[in-house]
Amino acid sequence: MDTKNILVVFGTRPEVIKLAPVILEMKKFPEIFNVIICNTEQQKELSNQTLAYFGLKADINLDVMKPNQSLLEVQTRILTALNNVYCNNKIDATIVQGDTMTVLCGALASFYNKIPVFHIEAGLRSYDIYEPFPEEVMRQMTSRVAELNFAPTEKNRQALLKENISNNKIHVVGNTVIDALFCLSEETLEKAAEFFMGKGITIDDKLVLITAHRRENHGERIDRIIEAIKYLAEKFSNHTFVIPVHPNPNVKNKIYERLGKYENIKLLEPLDYPYLVYLMKNAKLILTDSGGIQEEAPSFGCPTFVMRYETERQEGIDAGVSVLVGADYDKITSLSEKILSDTKENTRLKASNPYGDGTSAMKILNIIKEYFILA
Repeated sequence: MDTKNILVVFGTRPEVIKLAPVILEMKKFPEIFNVIICNTEQQKELSNQTLAYFGLKADINLDVMKPNQSLLEVQTRILTALNNVYCNNKIDATIVQGDTMTVLCGALASFYNKIPVFHIEAGLRSYDIYEPFPEEVMRQMTSRVAELNFAPTEKNRQALLKENISNNKIHVVGNTVIDALFCLSEETLEKAAEFFMGKGITIDDKLVLITAHRRENHGERIDRIIEAIKYLAEKFSNHTFVIPVHPNPNVKNKIYERLGKYENIKLLEPLDYPYLVYLMKNAKLILTDSGGIQEEAPSFGCPTFVMRYETERQEGIDAGVSVLVGADYDKITSLSEKILSDTKENTRLKASNPYGDGTSAMKILNIIKEYFILA
């Protein structure tokens, strides 16, 4: 088999985290795969920072973002930039991960050039096109053009089958985010401890991690979430609430204005991946609207309340490792009080992580090898 040029397209931090194990696995076989790493830079600083953590660097940077773009404008800029990539390089396959604008554009640009698309983390569904918006539609559209759909779970496979995706295009492999967790060395975690010590943040058994950034939580929803955090911070003044604040001004400005005065609420810039993992590992409770954290937190036994009304990661809900609370003030406060009023030891989750065992990247690599052998 000739060496295959594989274009890996991403643009956000979560995509880097979940694609890095696959890239690293492929790079072990340079005689089979020439990996071309393309960063659309949808999240420029966050994605490049995280890429460097894994010892990787983009071969192509597209720098597509500018202030106050509409979704239409972002899509147009990414598609145009990616078209140049395909015009200037011989590509044998494109790998995308997840459900961002970069994923949809990578899949479409590859399809338009009649190049096979391999979709990692395929088959996640909420079945509400506005929850999450616009990601639900993007992942459904990507599935239509993908030659290989790498589904994390059997539930994801069943969702794809219901949409008449051919069974031979679907492979259940677990989620690569669990592989990424195992990349962390003890030395890295020790550096994370030093980082928080330098910030004056005590990492003990009374730590609450909070992240909120999703588009559907802007407006009144973020207002209710902030009010719930205020209540909890005041009632549990002996607990430390750490919030890595997303740079989107719709979220950032409100959080700093209304939570900045509390001594036990620590507002931070977006964290590098190992620092965020360190917080998850040590947290007593997590409040989040992040998809990735829903998958990662069960590996550490941390109770996780999902501040969304729908989730495409239903396996965690079914397994009892996470609970949907939406932006509901009463649900957030009442359920959080139960955890925070008890000890961390008593509230640890015993269930195993339903999203994977850390061998997903190797499984994906072997399936891609077989695809090209049989092609």
